[in-house]
Amino acid sequence: MYTFTSKQRFLAPRYSLAVLVPLTITTLWLAFQMIPGLGTFLGRSLPTLSFDPSLTHIMLLKTIALTQFSWLVFYYVNTKAMLYKFAIAILISGFFQALYASWLNLNVGMATPIFYIPYSKEAVGSFIYKNQLANYLALCLSIGIGVLISQLSLKEGGHQVRHKIRDFSMVLLSPKMLIRISLIIMIIALILTRSRMGNSAFFLALAAVSIFSYFFYNRKPKNLRLLILSFFILDFILVGAIFGVEKVKQRLLETSLASETRDEVIRDSIPMILDYPVFGTGGGSFYSSFSQYQAQPYSGFYDHAHNDYIQFSAELGLPITFLLGAMVLYCLFVALKTLVKRKTALYQGVSFGCAAAIIHMLLHSTVDFSLQSPAIALLFISILSLTLIASNLKKESNRV
Repeated sequence: MYTFTSKQRFLAPRYSLAVLVPLTITTLWLAFQMIPGLGTFLGRSLPTLSFDPSLTHIMLLKTIALTQFSWLVFYYVNTKAMLYKFAIAILISGFFQALYASWLNLNVGMATPIFYIPYSKEAVGSFIYKNQLANYLALCLSIGIGVLISQLSLKEGGHQVRHKIRDFSMVLLSPKMLIRISLIIMIIALILTRSRMGNSAFFLALAAVSIFSYFFYNRKPKNLRLLILSFFILDFILVGAIFGVEKVKQRLLETSLASETRDEVIRDSIPMILDYPVFGTGGGSFYSSFSQYQAQPYSGFYDHAHNDYIQFSAELGLPITFLLGAMVLYCLFVALKTLVKRKTALYQGVSFGCAAAIIHMLLHSTVDFSLQSPAIALLFISILSLTLIASNLKKESNRV
């Protein structure tokens, strides 16, 4: 109804095709894997290409939902104000998740108030798995940092004492202080997860985008370097020392291939890809298919590959995996290009956050299965959509 009353065109903008087309092709591919008779035709023992059509059907429904949500983001986030509100919504979601996770973790012995999940030494929030909370917080943190960067001043302040007092008062009374406090709380929760790759990938991604911005950021804000340094010195070192960042470092030092079985899962998953490199074993079928390739029992049951690259390749085949990978890398390229080419502070700041979030996901996906979580997948698709919106919004908004 809104579309007809506002006389807004029904179709999403043209630049959205870079995300919508790969997601649509993936949706059609999942449906293709469920067509009866194709498996028998290609010499498989089952009538469908998928080894587990019921799980493929679930993944199909999830992919349809992700595609539709991405379309809604492109359709409604069509102004600068809407872009800011959407980025703030992501920040708020991470803030409340961090508050909830920290509250549960600091109340030793307390079960979750809704599902009565037993207390865990690592913060999990509303997730079951600590690494998924770490991934979710890292994505929200990245966008929040981008929003904060967009609000930094481009002009030098006065050197007189009254000018400095005025500038300091304006910072305290501005939304920047609330955003900064929210980011500190999210970093506390991230550290409390004790996630090795969650913490490492976030700070590596932030460092990589910061170094790139130092050399190529168009019209750098005057306090950009100080802000980035504050995250490493104030948040990671000082705040981290209070909330146990040493435990994260200890887990990193104690990590070895001998004590981990994830590398063995990856090793045993590669034959799945080699046997079905084009059509895959079916979306979501790793849960039931991997047992046929597992050479020996592990310390626990693995229903995911703990590597999104391996799992997507095994389930969907290499062509679709490369297509989705190209979509992600293209969005990263667009985000970095926006930092270099555009002059609008909000678009540049959001692109900074999106670039950090994408690099974080690329790193974290090497050791985990975060994209198998609907909440994280939805958030990541939103971030990919934001990269294209921040890059193209000005010229497209004139035609909406």
